[in-house]
Amino acid sequence: MIPFNQTHVTPKEVEQVRAAIESRQLSGDGPFTKSATKRLSSLLAGAHTLLTHSATGALEMAALLADLVPGDEVIMPSFTFVSTANAVTLRGAVPVFVDVREDTLNIDEALIEAAITPRTRAIMPVHYAGVGCEMDRILDIAQRHQLLVIEDAAQGIMARYKGRPLGTLGDMGAISFHGTKNIGCGEGGAFVTRSTALAERAEIIREKGTNRSKFFRGQVDKYSWVATGSSYLPSELNAAVLDAQLQEAQAITQRRLAQWNRYHEAFAAEERDGLWRRPIVPAECEHNGHIYYLLLPDLPRRTAFIDAMKARGIGTTFHYVPLHGVPHAATCSRNGSDLSRTENLSDRLVRLPLWPGLEDRLDEVIGAAIDAARKLA
Repeated sequence: MIPFNQTHVTPKEVEQVRAAIESRQLSGDGPFTKSATKRLSSLLAGAHTLLTHSATGALEMAALLADLVPGDEVIMPSFTFVSTANAVTLRGAVPVFVDVREDTLNIDEALIEAAITPRTRAIMPVHYAGVGCEMDRILDIAQRHQLLVIEDAAQGIMARYKGRPLGTLGDMGAISFHGTKNIGCGEGGAFVTRSTALAERAEIIREKGTNRSKFFRGQVDKYSWVATGSSYLPSELNAAVLDAQLQEAQAITQRRLAQWNRYHEAFAAEERDGLWRRPIVPAECEHNGHIYYLLLPDLPRRTAFIDAMKARGIGTTFHYVPLHGVPHAATCSRNGSDLSRTENLSDRLVRLPLWPGLEDRLDEVIGAAIDAARKLA
């Protein structure tokens, strides 16, 4: 059996978790939290970073910082995880879904401006598969309409757009360290911003709306409730694992990229024969090898492909069910454009196994995929 995903763990994680337990300091913001935060900030070109228990939590913090109120609107793709929309609906605001691009499956920047109304407060681009959205155009639109940009860079660690780390280009960003991500600690995330003012407010929101962090730094003589917030800190156990992973971030990324490139080279002939379409990465984007997907010709062949791979003991899977198409969407969102590309692409997409340690069996996956596709042709 070749699983679709397997979390990469090294002896360093075990060593640091043991050290955290022995320290008897397991709650958030301990030494490992501080160390991991410093490492992450360095990887993100010095941006302010706050570790959170998840990227979901980081997006919820961003929505609070955006001062969203009921009736406000936030433009985003429908092809995303529910956390992107939930962060908005939790504030009573309305997700406005815009179609994706054919090439990257990222939000189509050409459709954003038409979806803006007097209630629009922010744009939330999602960097699918660690490939950056067309951020220069999005940032220009946001500036002209006085909107915030909140990047859902959950899949974007170690990826860049025009040399700049994903998650650091907009006003705020969120990164995931879930066990399915390139760099993971089981459950974890980070809030990111280049704004000192937003970072100071975020610190309060993250600490349940208190200025507790200032108290521990000796900046105030006591701490109290100063704003609406919640509990978004990870434990020291999670931070100990994450700190170890971040030390290997470059090596992990290179191993994933090597597998991604091997897939991409191996599947070129079948693309020419019309059996599938490979991922497209624009020249200005430096991706991180997070996902290798194929686009099959239609839903029936995608389903048959997954079944054929499963019969050979290889785990493959589709991805997001578009948010606009589920019953709950009618209660809290609206469509800002035609979403036919989202529907078509999501029906055809299948993800292949990709994780450090798969190298010795990669040819087996490649051979099985090609065989399955040719039998379905």
